[in-house]
Amino acid sequence: MGRPFLKMNGLGNDFVVVETRSAPFAPSADEVRAIANRATGVGCDQLIVIEQADDADARVRFWNADGEEVSACGNGTRCVGWLLMQSSGRDDAVIETKAGRLTASRAGDRLVSVDMGRPGLDWAEIPLAEPQDTRSLETVLYHHADLMAPPGCVSMGNPHVVFFVPDVESVPIVRVGPEIERHPLFPQQVNAGFAQIKGRDRIRLRVWERGAGLTKACGTGACAALVAASRRDLTGRHATLELDGGELFIEWNAEDHVIMTGPAAVDFAGELP
Repeated sequence: MGRPFLKMNGLGNDFVVVETRSAPFAPSADEVRAIANRATGVGCDQLIVIEQADDADARVRFWNADGEEVSACGNGTRCVGWLLMQSSGRDDAVIETKAGRLTASRAGDRLVSVDMGRPGLDWAEIPLAEPQDTRSLETVLYHHADLMAPPGCVSMGNPHVVFFVPDVESVPIVRVGPEIERHPLFPQQVNAGFAQIKGRDRIRLRVWERGAGLTKACGTGACAALVAASRRDLTGRHATLELDGGELFIEWNAEDHVIMTGPAAVDFAGELP
């Protein structure tokens, strides 16, 4: 018998979810890459491991498809929150992550809200390699016609840079994304968001995720985009984010917490070899 897993997705951002509270599981980077490989493995953007926690419903760890463990994953947290609430029968779940304790709550049929906590806005929190105004970086990271405006930076437990562009569909993300991801300004690399403001309460967003590439949706990227836009007064403090895989509703509330609401879906169950 192999180890059971669930294949889940949040707006097409897909995950292999493994529960380890009954038996330990500590994958190597090579094992993560093998699981994530879409040609020879299960295929996913991230691997998620659910562990026992003493003072929370679960401790959750995330690995990107390249084998690197990361601190946060918004869509993945939403999926785990839904699983934990289904298991307990409650309408909320407390999840411990490397980025801090997060609370998930039911928001409708297969809809989950997650309090993602306070955004990190200081340059050292992102982190950046040197002091910068994270509202509007002095450094232009890429000399493409649509990316000349200074981007903003936000940490949502992981680093994000957000470019505001007139037409996100025209940006060559697959070409510029890897260069931005590995720019020396970001010592831990960075998730690169490309946001088109469609109104005070609507943003079209595509995200190049570090270690995963261009994904159908990025929950922390949506949170970062709303915060970055609101700081520049391009939007208010809540908006619907249009991602390739669907929509998320993001609110940066009066308590300085970012609340993300969106769907969680189970695709299939299987066993890892």
